[in-house]
Amino acid sequence: MKTASVSGWTTRLYAMLALALSAAPALAQDAAAPVVEKGDVAWMLVSTLLVLMMVVPGLALFYGGMVRAKNVLSVLIQVAVVFSLLVVLWACYGYSLAFSGGGAWIGDLDKLFLRGVTPASLAATFSAGVALPEYVFAGFQATFAGITGALIVGAFAERAKFGAILLFAAIWFTFGYLPMAHMVWATGGFLFEKGTLDFAGGTVVHINAGVAGLVGAWFVGKRLGYGQTALKPHNVTLTFVGASLLWVGWFGFNAGSNLEANAGAALAFLNTLLATAAAVLGWSLTERIVKGKSSALGVASGMVAGLVAITPACGTVGPFGAIALGFIAGIVCVWGVNGLKKLLDADDSLDVFGVHGLGGIVGALLTGVFSADSLGGTKAVAEGYSIAAQVGVQALGVAITLVWIGLVSVVGFLVARLAFGGLRVSEDAEREGLDIATHGETAYQS
Repeated sequence: MKTASVSGWTTRLYAMLALALSAAPALAQDAAAPVVEKGDVAWMLVSTLLVLMMVVPGLALFYGGMVRAKNVLSVLIQVAVVFSLLVVLWACYGYSLAFSGGGAWIGDLDKLFLRGVTPASLAATFSAGVALPEYVFAGFQATFAGITGALIVGAFAERAKFGAILLFAAIWFTFGYLPMAHMVWATGGFLFEKGTLDFAGGTVVHINAGVAGLVGAWFVGKRLGYGQTALKPHNVTLTFVGASLLWVGWFGFNAGSNLEANAGAALAFLNTLLATAAAVLGWSLTERIVKGKSSALGVASGMVAGLVAITPACGTVGPFGAIALGFIAGIVCVWGVNGLKKLLDADDSLDVFGVHGLGGIVGALLTGVFSADSLGGTKAVAEGYSIAAQVGVQALGVAITLVWIGLVSVVGFLVARLAFGGLRVSEDAEREGLDIATHGETAYQS
């Protein structure tokens, strides 16, 4: 009996060991499966809504208040429709070309029409083993593509044909935005592999929009009366409200780019707050010294300049770097909308290049400086981080953006001009105002 009992236990032991060994690979696979945190998902959904608020109503009101009363509806419509067009194109093929595939310059079409993106598919975050539902990531990035295109329309507001704007937006999105997004943010992208620091879109969004807007201002030409009569904002209050909404929404833009609700998001959040406040002070002080008065339009513009400048840096600089970067951008962008604008000889109606283009360049370059831990950033010099080398990498990213988006924009406007028999409305339509001439409506009843 004793021998039989020992033999039975031995048999059971072997069976248990065999079962454990057969289950080990499955257990290891389960242990390595990425974790999806509900808190991260909730934060990213809120961030996506905040970026949407940046566009409509934020950007629409910011731009709408700066044009003349006869054109305010046209600007609101352009912002909303361009954003809508690009969001739809993003779902059709944009997401796939930006984030599918490992090419250096552009992705592939494996996820055309979001094929293969399901409730079960995941997108990686910055933390190993932590992921997001791919639907969340695709939706968040869609708002980035949409707002970048909407930013551009401010450069040639009050005189461009609506159809030409939409055609250009589609061309620019396909051949300009998508390659830039892939190069900077996708694994395998040329600038990503070079180590470019662009946390939330200094090159991809702001320099990109600024360059496209500047080229558009040159192609469309100057407004009637530009340089001869004062073309004043019709409602600075609307502009101020729009800028304020942009500041609030930008927390989703920057802190949301962390992709997780953790200390990294908190750093980006704090940096966005501090840099913007510093830029308001820098712009107001400069305006006071140069013009003798600080204006509401200047304060609103300072908000946007600070937000633009901190965008590429918000996840890697410290609070000191954020304040310094914002203050510098506030000063530089005053020159951008005055002195630089005259040097470029462009009627950039709403200062897209002077604020977004120049502010983005300042932010991108200074990201390489203030990201060093010796200046409060998160990059350790002791571990090989070099300020000079990183600034060189940042400058490469800026140069590629300037050249590539410049070329794409020239081609895009040439095609749009050919397709619509010109880019701008008739002189009669411009005098009457685009609200009535193009859309058959008026914003204000007399």
